[in-house]
Amino acid sequence: MISSTANQQVKTIIQLNKKSKARRELRAFVVEGIKMCRETPRELLQRVYVTQQFEASENFQAFLAGNDIDYEVVSDSVFAHMSDTNTPQGILALVRMPEYTFADMINTSNPQLLVLEDIQDPGNLGTMFRTAEGAGISGIIMTKETVDLFGPKTVRATMGSIYRMPYLITEDLHQLLQDLRQAGVRTFAAHLQGKKYYDELNFTAPSAFLIGNEGNGLREETAKLADEYLKIPMEGQLESLNAAMAAGILMYEAHRQRRRMTDREESCVFGSK
Repeated sequence: MISSTANQQVKTIIQLNKKSKARRELRAFVVEGIKMCRETPRELLQRVYVTQQFEASENFQAFLAGNDIDYEVVSDSVFAHMSDTNTPQGILALVRMPEYTFADMINTSNPQLLVLEDIQDPGNLGTMFRTAEGAGISGIIMTKETVDLFGPKTVRATMGSIYRMPYLITEDLHQLLQDLRQAGVRTFAAHLQGKKYYDELNFTAPSAFLIGNEGNGLREETAKLADEYLKIPMEGQLESLNAAMAAGILMYEAHRQRRRMTDREESCVFGSK
């Protein structure tokens, strides 16, 4: 049992929780709680840490059943130092970062992407990942200035979608937008200068939504690279919505359109018999 905070494994977990540099260098991050540990793909799960009490629980025994999982038992006091939460559940894990490429973003039958420029709130980014999974988005592309996807707050906010939503962090957003155009992906920028409402546009073909920073929106030079502007109706005196809310509206509009297209295609197939 690990009973000292001087233990190197403990120090590593603490550094990974606190510093994005450490996460980038080790290509690893930390998840907490039985749900997040249970949902971690086994090929990404590097090591699990539990308290003595949690080791004896039915939850943990069910988690271990039929799996060859490397784990360490940690004293309660040491676990409290390793945890990033106020009320630790007694289990956390060291997880290898999943890796994706640009090809993963577009090599689907009909890609639908979310492109994020400099999103700063961990809760917003995590919500976008959850919503993107629910709406059937193919992948999320982020600028390197976007808040760290693998920070503890963001990881918790994804509620497990971090394992299932392909992502890409780009060094050059403008070049990437040009690459998307060459790949046949049409880009739509949520912008105050948009002339058409989002539900007047067609998202059934390969497309991507551009969402900007919470405070400043998209950079002007980025917005100009979009194929088309769109807007979301605003009543009252509002000028804009929360970034995650706006992204959710657009993603689910694309989902609605694509579902209707699929329903029509199936109706035609059945009707031809």
